[in-house]
Amino acid sequence: MNQQKSKELYEEAVNYLPGGVNSPVRAYKPYPFFAQKAKGSKIYDVDGNEYIDYCLGYGPIVFGHANDYIVEQSINQLKLGTDYGVPSEKEIALAKEVINRVPCAEMVRFTNSGTEATMSAIRLARGVTGKNKIIKFEGAYHGAHDAVLVKSGSGAAGKPDSPGIPEEATRNTILAPFNDENAITKIINENKNEIACIIAEPVMGNIGCVPPKEGYLQFLREITEENNILLIIDEVITGFRISKGGAQEYYDITPDLATFGKIVGGGFPIGAIAGKKEYMEQFTPSGNIYQAGTFSGNPMSINGGLAAFDILTDKRYKELHDKGDYLRNGIQDILSNLNLDYQINGVESMTQVYFTNNEVYDYETAQKSDTKGFLKYFHNLLENGVFIAPSQYECTFISTEHSKEDLDKTLEAIEISLKEL
Repeated sequence: MNQQKSKELYEEAVNYLPGGVNSPVRAYKPYPFFAQKAKGSKIYDVDGNEYIDYCLGYGPIVFGHANDYIVEQSINQLKLGTDYGVPSEKEIALAKEVINRVPCAEMVRFTNSGTEATMSAIRLARGVTGKNKIIKFEGAYHGAHDAVLVKSGSGAAGKPDSPGIPEEATRNTILAPFNDENAITKIINENKNEIACIIAEPVMGNIGCVPPKEGYLQFLREITEENNILLIIDEVITGFRISKGGAQEYYDITPDLATFGKIVGGGFPIGAIAGKKEYMEQFTPSGNIYQAGTFSGNPMSINGGLAAFDILTDKRYKELHDKGDYLRNGIQDILSNLNLDYQINGVESMTQVYFTNNEVYDYETAQKSDTKGFLKYFHNLLENGVFIAPSQYECTFISTEHSKEDLDKTLEAIEISLKEL
C-alpha cells in the first residue's frame, strides 16, 4: 500500500506539532496515515487509499461520516452564526432531548468536551457533599485533567500519571479494580465519610471493551446510596451509542450524575453533564459551584446534536445491535477455525478482540494481552483496507452506515490478517 504522501506529511508535522499529532492516541509507528476525507463507513487518506472505518473518531460517528442530514442541518446553522455568547432556543431543545432519553437527567449543562464534563461533574460532587476523595477505576479514562490522571497501582494515595501534575492534585483519588465488589466495599469502609463520588465508565472503553459483570452497576448504585456518595456514570463513549438512553437505559441504572460527549454534538466538539435537579442547580449561576465555558452550548454543536437525535431512532439501534452480533459471531468463527483462543468482548456496536487466552474483565486482565501481536494485526488490517484504532486498549465501533458488504469484507480482512501473524 502506497502511503508516501502521509509519510511526507508526518515528517513535516513533527517539526510543528509535538510528535506530529494533536493527540497521542493518533500516533503509531512508523507514521499514521493522514486523512483527506470521510463518508459513510469509509475514510480516505491523502494517498487515495480507502479504508472501512471502525475507529469512527474514537466512537462519536455512530451515524456515519458526513451524514447527509447532519451536513444539511449544519450548513443551515453555519449561515446563522457559529457562536453567539448568549443563549439560543436550540440549547433548550437539546437539553429536553437528553432529559427525555436519559434516566438520571433532570437538568443538563453543556460543555465543550468530555474532559470538561467529567472535571466539572467531580467538582460538583465534591461541592454538594463537602467531601474531597473520589474513587475511579484502574484503566478508566475520564479525560486529561489532573484529578483523574492517576498511575495504576498507586493505591489509596494516588500518584500522578504524568509529569507536571503535582501529587496534591491526585492525593484524593483512589483507584479500584473494575468488577470487584469487595475492593469497593473495602475502600469505602477505610475512608468513612470522606468519599464524594465514584466515577465509572459503565462499559470500560479505554482498555478495549470491558462490560460490567451482571449486577455490578446496581451494586455501585446501592453502596453509594448507603454511604452518601454520589455515583457518576461517564457515558462519553456509551452515551447514545449502545441504546437510545445510553448505558443507564441498557443496564437499568440511575446514577446521580452522568457525563456525555461525542455523539450528543452530532460529530461536533461537545460535552454535557446531566443529573438530578437538586445537584445540577448547585452550578453557577443558580448555585455557588463554578462552571463555565465560552463555547459551551455553541449553536453548531447543539444543532448537530439535534440532527443526530433525529437519526438515532429505535430502528437504528436495532440495526446496530444486529451488526454488532454479526461481526462478533463472524470473528469467533474465524478464531475457532484458526485454533486461536483469543477473547472477544463486546456490547452492541462496541467490540474488541483481546490477544490473550484469559477472560478480560478489568485493567489487570486486559494488561495480559499480546500488544505487539495486536499492533501487527492492526497493520495487517490496514493493508487489507480496514482501519481500527491502533491499540489493544481502544475499542472498535460500528456505525449505522456500515453495510453487510462492509462487515463481510472486514471478516475476510480479519481472517487474512490473523493468518499473516
